[in-house]
Amino acid sequence: MNSELVIDVQASKISIALLEEKKLVEFNREIQSETFSVGDIYLAKVRKLMPGLNASFVDVGYEKGAFLHYQDLGPQFSSMVAYTKELLNNRKHIPSLSKFQLKKDLDKNGSIADVLVQGQEIFVQIAKEPISTKGPRLTSEISIAGRYLVLMPFADKVYVSQKIKSQEERNRIKQLMRSIKPKNFGVIVRTVAEGVDVKELDAELRALVKRWEVGMEKASRSSKLPILLCEESGRTVSILRDIFNPSFENIHLNDRKVYEEVCDYVRQIAPERVGIVKFYDDELPIFDYFGITKQIKSGFGRTVSFKNGAYLIIEHTEAMHVIDVNSGNKSKAGNDQEENAIEVNLAAGDEIARQLRLRDMGGIIVVDFIDMVKPENRQKLYDRMKENMLHDRARHNILQLSKFGLMQITRQRVRPEMHIETEEVCPTCYGKGVSQPSILFVDALENKIDYLTNSLKIKRFKLMVHPYVAAFINRGFPFFTLKWKWKRRFKSSFSLIPSQSLSFLQYQFYDEQGNEIDLREEVETVSTKG
Repeated sequence: MNSELVIDVQASKISIALLEEKKLVEFNREIQSETFSVGDIYLAKVRKLMPGLNASFVDVGYEKGAFLHYQDLGPQFSSMVAYTKELLNNRKHIPSLSKFQLKKDLDKNGSIADVLVQGQEIFVQIAKEPISTKGPRLTSEISIAGRYLVLMPFADKVYVSQKIKSQEERNRIKQLMRSIKPKNFGVIVRTVAEGVDVKELDAELRALVKRWEVGMEKASRSSKLPILLCEESGRTVSILRDIFNPSFENIHLNDRKVYEEVCDYVRQIAPERVGIVKFYDDELPIFDYFGITKQIKSGFGRTVSFKNGAYLIIEHTEAMHVIDVNSGNKSKAGNDQEENAIEVNLAAGDEIARQLRLRDMGGIIVVDFIDMVKPENRQKLYDRMKENMLHDRARHNILQLSKFGLMQITRQRVRPEMHIETEEVCPTCYGKGVSQPSILFVDALENKIDYLTNSLKIKRFKLMVHPYVAAFINRGFPFFTLKWKWKRRFKSSFSLIPSQSLSFLQYQFYDEQGNEIDLREEVETVSTKG
């Protein structure tokens, strides 16, 4: 399967799209002012104990207290507490974890009040982003992820991914890691490490241990809590680290700085593949060029069409997600109801698996498929869903269809579900339902250019409009188009850029540095007479 990563870097946000066979399957959008915190490691202070929940709230810098359950302390928590005390009691000397005497594993059925007290300083790692009204979810089972390995301080064990099937390769990797890993450090060997030689694994292991040691140095030097000891990579690099594989054909970016960061990362893990990272510098928006904008508009609405008139209705509640499968016009195509049902359901299964990844839907998902009578068809649909979900990196579980035709799916929820608003508010009436005649829109644009060039004295700029409007402005022979007439009349040099992300009568002006020039009309109030 051919995969491409397309990264759109804007002043306010970074959008990352994963394409498989040119089809959008994953989409992430990170606001530049916000941080991607899953994986961040802190030295933090216990804010409050909740014995009834067998949990505590910990201060890691969020307004809402971060939640740490007893089961998330991990079996090595006693060792971690002892190490933390030794580290903080003698800040001039950082204790070597390799020489540290590990303590007895924590009792699985213990009480939070037996191991924590209010105000205690502990190491924690963010396992889930804040979701809805809840603060972050924490764990004290610390892990530092790399391309091939995941380092686990205090664990002192070697685990190999179950997806590495060859017993000979599993034994090779286990023996290798046991011989090179430091004492009191555990290691998880990821699937992509299969066949990798010892030199690369040893280099990454040393780098991960170094990150841990740097974090301990920060803990010993700082006095004000919470302290960020080890920060997870940015969203772009972290996603690339998890999904990068030999099937990647290209990674396209439109920002020089992020391009250099991605090149550096690919150069570290696969120097022979650095050529797949490509800088995009065309004027057409990068998502429009790769056909992503249209897929976003069609893929994130309440109604999602998928085949021959069939469609999904996707509803979200606080407790679960509900998906209803409808045959639409497809039911008219044939007389065999059972055959029609299985055909629509199989196609729906393909689209539902894509939607779960695309929207990053987590928790409980209930799917109401079209009723089928034959048991073999119900089994066929279940097998199809299992196969479709093999590409999903999130942990999930799929149950057989119930007698009511419902399929229940649970999927790991790490960060809030991706929600994109696909409905557009009219940029000329601002949702009031009354606007100026659309035939005068081009005249309004001409007035804006007049004001821009003659009043603001800006002669070089970019004008971004809907593709239909751009086609109208460029209509005719080259020296008789509206664009050419405007350039000649106002003695200006500007680029006309069609953008699928804009609604029909929406426009945006940008200067040469890419900063938006706000020339939109103010919202007018409409008065009515009784």
